[in-house]
Amino acid sequence: MLKQVTVLIIVLFFAAQGGIAQEKRSYQIFQFPADQIPRIDGKADDWQIVPDSYTVGMDQLWDDSRKHEQADPKNLDVQVKVGWVNGMDKLYFLYQAYDDYWDFALPDLHNDTFELVVDGDQSGGPLIDRFHPNKDLDPMEAYFSFHGVHAQNYHIFTPAEGKDWTLLWGSQPWIKDLPYANAACAYDFEPGESGNLTLEFWITPFDYAGNDPSRAVKSILTENKNVGLGWAIIDYDDANSRRNNGFWNLSKEHTMYGNASFLLPFKLMPLEPPFRKQIDANWSFKIVDMNRRLVAFIDESVGEIHSWKWDFGDGTNSEEQHPQHQYKEAGKYVVVLWVEGPAGKFRRSKVWDVVFK
Repeated sequence: MLKQVTVLIIVLFFAAQGGIAQEKRSYQIFQFPADQIPRIDGKADDWQIVPDSYTVGMDQLWDDSRKHEQADPKNLDVQVKVGWVNGMDKLYFLYQAYDDYWDFALPDLHNDTFELVVDGDQSGGPLIDRFHPNKDLDPMEAYFSFHGVHAQNYHIFTPAEGKDWTLLWGSQPWIKDLPYANAACAYDFEPGESGNLTLEFWITPFDYAGNDPSRAVKSILTENKNVGLGWAIIDYDDANSRRNNGFWNLSKEHTMYGNASFLLPFKLMPLEPPFRKQIDANWSFKIVDMNRRLVAFIDESVGEIHSWKWDFGDGTNSEEQHPQHQYKEAGKYVVVLWVEGPAGKFRRSKVWDVVFK
């Protein structure tokens, strides 16, 4: 009996801390077709193709400053959508918000804020200097070697008037600018007024992003992979007060801003059915042995396929899905793949991609 009571106490403790509830939640990242990549212009029209199921609204947030028991759309109403494009290691965001008092007159951190944390490979763990496990480390050394390195925190000003669009909360401010990020914002209100704001931006997540760009390692984004994401909306309603009017958090843990273990899984989704081709031929290759001119060909076709036919450009063929082929002579080869299924027959040729000397 004592053992059962102890287990119950432990379960209730973790539930109160938000650990159990948080683990059950997951979200999706919409895949944009390659011919419909969003323009970063502060307009939401590019995002009309994104189903409502991808929207993360105020019903998913809680005010962990405990100033509000529940969200009031007359005070603050926010919707966020996240997107990606296969083959591009970027995350796209659409942030749409109504606020009854937009606070952005001051040049410092006192600014209505969308605080975003991203952990591209879900490595988890602390990401800011004061959470460094080595408490004897010099604070500035911890900052430059650790703060924002394996996961990044963007303190995004909404709107950013007379300042950069975001404070990159770490030792790598270079990642907030092109070619690593871009942003555009549209609004029609003055400080202290109510109104609607649309913010569009994209960022590049990094598995390693120190203060030296030459050493940075981008996160590789692929279909069905999960990315760790979390955000909070910091709502100020009085330029004369240093206190905010709410810290609306997606995570159940307040310190998600400095610990990537408290982020939530967001899945990089395949294309939605209306944007998928019924069948299409595509392939890539890898040189296994340059001296022997041995190549592995990889079928990357999509759709229901019943047969494959390869022409290696040297008078030889294969009907395997993923063949290997050895070229006898140096040269530049035109390699062709035909695929066939219920939707028809399609071809993909690549001219002189396969070359040997």
